[in-house]
Amino acid sequence: MAKYLQKSMNMDMTQLIGIGAGLLTAFSMLPQLIKIIKEKKAEEISIVMVLVLLAGLIMWTVYGIMKMDWPIIITNCFSILINILLLIFRIKYK
Repeated sequence: MAKYLQKSMNMDMTQLIGIGAGLLTAFSMLPQLIKIIKEKKAEEISIVMVLVLLAGLIMWTVYGIMKMDWPIIITNCFSILINILLLIFRIKYK
């Protein structure tokens, strides 16, 4: 019984760390997006960097779908949305 509880607690801690990491990653570009929207300037943002990041996020999302890992799927979908908006505003305010 004790081994089961320990294994269950470790699994929960693993999930919490994964969710926390996903949330921090997902929200990392939000301040940049807000700044671009407020200042209406985005020439410093590299389109190539955003495209490479989007490719990685899409791959992480596919990986999450393949593993049926909802924290990976949800946080990376949010990150994709933020980075698509960043790309749109980069093009709009270049």
